[in-house]
Amino acid sequence: MTETPRTPGPSRRSRVAPFEVMDVLDRVAVLRAAGRDVVSLCAGEPSGGAPTLVSEAAARIHASGRALTYTSALGIHELRAEIAAHYSRWYAVDVDPARVAVTTGSSGGFVLAFLAAFDPGDRVALARPGYPAYRNILTALGCEVVEIDCGAGTRFQPTPDLLDAASADGPLAGLIVASPANPTGTMVDRAELTALAQWCRTNGVRLVSDEIYHGVTYPEQSPARAADPRGVCAWEVDDTAIVISSFSKYWGMTGWRLGWMLLPDDLVRPVDALAGNVALCPPAPAQYAAVSAFAQESYHECDGAVAEFARTRKLLLDNGSRLGWGESAPPDGAFYYWADLGPQLERWGSSGDYARALLEEAAVAITPGGDFDDRSGGHSVRLSFAAGSTAVAEAIERIEAFNRG
Repeated sequence: MTETPRTPGPSRRSRVAPFEVMDVLDRVAVLRAAGRDVVSLCAGEPSGGAPTLVSEAAARIHASGRALTYTSALGIHELRAEIAAHYSRWYAVDVDPARVAVTTGSSGGFVLAFLAAFDPGDRVALARPGYPAYRNILTALGCEVVEIDCGAGTRFQPTPDLLDAASADGPLAGLIVASPANPTGTMVDRAELTALAQWCRTNGVRLVSDEIYHGVTYPEQSPARAADPRGVCAWEVDDTAIVISSFSKYWGMTGWRLGWMLLPDDLVRPVDALAGNVALCPPAPAQYAAVSAFAQESYHECDGAVAEFARTRKLLLDNGSRLGWGESAPPDGAFYYWADLGPQLERWGSSGDYARALLEEAAVAITPGGDFDDRSGGHSVRLSFAAGSTAVAEAIERIEAFNRG
């Protein structure tokens, strides 16, 4: 009897860890469907949504009945030109629109950037704790991820000395820097970013700068960074870096799935070719509507949302002791509170167990730290305050009561 061939299993490259925050969101949805009043502070998602002009533009586009066809793989010219002008307004950087690539969210940008810049086996460095998708995308593409333990002493950011140590086992091909960072919210200032860019140039390393939280910053509460209130763009110090940004955070357009990259000259054509094969083009309706994101009225509306983040941040920091946790990172930007669980670890043993119990018993959703640090993250949690002050105030009350129980 002929033996039936076995169906091949999943590829080795697909064996990456899931993003745990998505599992938490799934559980939140189940609990809400069952009638629970859940305060969800696990996702980095602004609650206000897109600027009014963007939503109105999208409504007009869909009502017009116009055919929404494929666009250029790197995006429509109008949007690329507006993005280039944005860099002139915010950073006084002259950007050629031909070096702007519109992408399917920043996530699509990371995939294209890593494909274009790195080969399988290349060693790419990034900070730990850090955004898990960097590690998982690089791993799936066959790169060797070199995680650098960045603690409170360096404000959870890499330094040239740490990079020297990381390259002792072999040369690095790339470095990913996030400022403001997820999950810590810490930022590098101009001198620090300049030093990192210089180290990369000297050592032949490609710098990838994640700037998706630019604009969601609190310079009045971080005097050392007040000179660059929006954040420092890597192209202010080195235009051979890859800059990745997004409409998801400052503009609140998470579900629109639209981001962009600033590309070094040598990567424009490779990214164009890859983008045309991987996704054909970013979502056309989102592109046409997003042109309105750069109107003065839209900037004003988004700055108002950031002011609300700042008020919520202050509420959280002023009441941090009521959470019953340990030390936290200084959130210079973004909308995250990254903290050690401190005395709660004695009771719960891990941040995963604590977060699950907090959700089931107190109906507050936060993210366990293992997503962001697979070595020491079991001691930490990330709370997103993007949902606003009302939600955070309620969560503080519930967390305080939960810890007492």
